[in-house]
Amino acid sequence: MHQSIDLAVAAEELGADGAYYRVHHFARQLASPFPLLAAIGARTSRIEIGTGVIDMRYENPLYMAEDAGAADLIADGRLQLGISRGSPEQVIEGYRYFGFEPKDGDHATMAREHTAVFLRMLEGEGFAEPNPRPMFPNPPGLLRLEPHSEGLRERIWWGAATRATAEWTAEQGMNLMSSTLLTEDTGVPFHQLRAEQIQRFRDAWKAAGHEREPRVSVSRSIMPLVSEIDHAYFGNERRSTDPVGMLEGGKARFGKTYAAEPDVPGQAARRGRGRGGCRHVAADGAQPAGRRLQRGADRERAHARGPGARLALTRQSARSPAVMTTATTTASTGDIRRHSITAATATPTV
Repeated sequence: MHQSIDLAVAAEELGADGAYYRVHHFARQLASPFPLLAAIGARTSRIEIGTGVIDMRYENPLYMAEDAGAADLIADGRLQLGISRGSPEQVIEGYRYFGFEPKDGDHATMAREHTAVFLRMLEGEGFAEPNPRPMFPNPPGLLRLEPHSEGLRERIWWGAATRATAEWTAEQGMNLMSSTLLTEDTGVPFHQLRAEQIQRFRDAWKAAGHEREPRVSVSRSIMPLVSEIDHAYFGNERRSTDPVGMLEGGKARFGKTYAAEPDVPGQAARRGRGRGGCRHVAADGAQPAGRRLQRGADRERAHARGPGARLALTRQSARSPAVMTTATTTASTGDIRRHSITAATATPTV
């Protein structure tokens, strides 16, 4: 936990735009994000702070809204919460241990139902009948959950792994978080499939009639090789391509992983500029110019030399400020400060 806070502080010192954290129950990493987000909010002053993602199958949406409101107020309105149905779990149907039983076994629908309640709570409308003899004086009318943080509702992101889910995300008025994989394969390269997903999200957003401009986050994986252990675990990723595999019983297409010494991924990005419908940008660690930093635990490094940190550096698109690119990487706080780690980021041309 202390390392996670230090990483966010280091990211802000270097000029990054934010710190994002993975959330996994039953794993030896972060499972309860709001105390950490509040602590980071108290130690930083500028960067956005978020998650990628909170599994809504596990969440009590009312309690979550209270925690989120408190953390956002501590951070002065800098929370950017990524939520979703969740990724493959450490245990079988872990949400049942938290007291949640999906109707007809449909856990995806349960996650969306929890989300609908959570979003409604964030709107701040009163819904609870006040006690005529309360312990504390009440404002008139029905009561809402407290503390309430104005504007947090517009800073909720949904991690979508399909084109259809991206459209649903837009209909709900949430921002789109597109990861390094899509749980569908149409035979086209990953960047083309993702570009179609983003375009369908934007079309659905426009059709829904939302007034504000949505935000989109896209990801690429980068592993800077700065030690022998890095080379041992991630060196083979040098030959990475956009693979097709199986995830939870279905076909999925994964984005390529970039692995090399810190200065090489940026060179590769520059060589690939404009290729395949994406504009590749290199961002040097000494001049981050609008990066985002995302952290989660890396199991291999944790087993090798204790708790490690998995980061994702991203850059906001100069052409479209609503688009942010995320490059997942592995580094320690010292790596960030010592090395000019280069992030190759890809901005879809949709």
